[in-house]
Amino acid sequence: MVPFATSMSELSKYRTIIGATMITLLSLSLIFYLNSPSRTIGLSALSTSSPSRNDRSFPQPSSPPPPPPPAVLVERTGILDNTGAISNDFEVGEIDQSVLEDLGNINGGKTEETKSVEVKIERFKFCDESLRDYVPCLDNVEEIKKWNQSERGEKYERHCPKEGVKLDCLVPRPVGYQIPIPWPKSRDEQVWFNNVPHPRLAEDKGGQNWISIRNDKFIFPGGGTQFIHGAEQYLDQISKMVPDIKFGVHTRVALDVGCGVASFGAYLFGQNVSALSIAPKDVHENQIQFALERGVPAMLAVFATHRLLYPSQAFELIHCSRCRVNWTRDDGILLIEVNRLLRAGGYFIWAAQPVYKHEEILQEQWKEMQDLATRMCWKLLKKEGYIAIWQKPLNNSCYLNRKMETQPPLCDPSEDPDYVWHVSLKACITPLPENGFGSNILEWPARLRNPPERLQTIDMDGHISRKDLFRAESKYWNDIIDSYIRVYHWGDLQLQNVMDMRAGFGGFAAALYDLQVNCWVMNVVPVSGFNTLPVLYDRGLIGVMHDWYVRGLTYVFRDIKETQKIDSSYRTKFSFQIWGRE
Repeated sequence: MVPFATSMSELSKYRTIIGATMITLLSLSLIFYLNSPSRTIGLSALSTSSPSRNDRSFPQPSSPPPPPPPAVLVERTGILDNTGAISNDFEVGEIDQSVLEDLGNINGGKTEETKSVEVKIERFKFCDESLRDYVPCLDNVEEIKKWNQSERGEKYERHCPKEGVKLDCLVPRPVGYQIPIPWPKSRDEQVWFNNVPHPRLAEDKGGQNWISIRNDKFIFPGGGTQFIHGAEQYLDQISKMVPDIKFGVHTRVALDVGCGVASFGAYLFGQNVSALSIAPKDVHENQIQFALERGVPAMLAVFATHRLLYPSQAFELIHCSRCRVNWTRDDGILLIEVNRLLRAGGYFIWAAQPVYKHEEILQEQWKEMQDLATRMCWKLLKKEGYIAIWQKPLNNSCYLNRKMETQPPLCDPSEDPDYVWHVSLKACITPLPENGFGSNILEWPARLRNPPERLQTIDMDGHISRKDLFRAESKYWNDIIDSYIRVYHWGDLQLQNVMDMRAGFGGFAAALYDLQVNCWVMNVVPVSGFNTLPVLYDRGLIGVMHDWYVRGLTYVFRDIKETQKIDSSYRTKFSFQIWGRE
């Protein structure tokens, strides 16, 4: 034991002795190691990674050791791990070089020299101002002339122009167009007149509490032809008539036919219901433009001779308030299309004069409607005032127990009720799936995050791994959108109308909801891809099939996620591109 030092000089002496002892021990250890038989292997292994000139002084093995295995670069996609198994644990991927440059010379301003070629791209010219509402497949004048005398509404359907007569210019925004007034103020109070310069609807419907003009803005009191006391009172009445409707829980996706300015859908939006409002482009100019300008989900569509571009069992509720559709014409072919679109156990609400007026011709229309609904196995749940509510059956038992000659018949089982691109209507009832798919969905919001059973019916590769693909897509978009909210301050942009032009399973829209970006998304499924529309609707989202042959009225969408360049002034962000319209 070393005695305790009593002075600084003694402490210094002891430190010297201890240091010398440690050096001696280390030297002995090194001599022992250098004479050890295992030293050659150890140093040889070191020399493969970091050789030095001192290695030459040591003997080498008689035969060189086997070379190390070549490095294998595994590039992960976010779906398969390096063993080939599906995994939810993945990274989004690398940011491309243009993003790094935008973020400001991360490498201290040093960049590698690259060869570049300067290419001049000419911009399209703008079309004449008279074409500000032009929609190519709906404003095909030559084709519409063929259907002017038709009573079935063909002239309001899509008739796309042939090659050589398409527009080669950009449809302009209206003169004086301004950034839309943000939601929720746009729902009730104000939309700029110059953004939708169509006064006729206000003139024709001003006395029905739909819409009015005040100075340079449109005002929306929240009423309609059949709910002049306001949409909120109207929705309360429906909830009291049939409490099981449960807006925002059991009823998440609705369709409003002949929507006017879409006040029905606007007020359902506040109850967690995505109500898609549809109307034709008719004498009241473009009603849909009012709806979109307000920030309400809407699109141009009409019940005429073809299926609407939505899958079977898409909507929990379909609403028609004085929508001017003759539901019983042609053996009830239009109400049969409603039946295809309604989910098993879904509701059809009809608010119209035949429900409550006792004039002979109107009562005859009511009897025809009730007779058709009964033959379709619909149950009249409630008739109160000017509203009638029917419910679609939950299974096929009623259809199978009808008399053999009962019309309309069931459709052939080989027909795909979810294929909707240019499919003509047929006066036959689409039977419900025997496995219950489409009716066995969860309540909102659980249905948004869980893979629906109809996922297994999608005609695509990877039957076993579909749920894994579903979850991987959801995680991917949650990571992406979370980054955008933080880096690009999406929460401050007041997004309302958003379009996903290649929607897949709807992961982009679901991520926006999960991360509380207050907007609605029109999910588009291209005709050329897998038809995932049933999955989108089972999740509680809305969507449509399209071929992107033409463009529609895009200026109403504040932000567009797309796969092709449509305008100038853009940025590259991660794995896809976003362009802002100038």
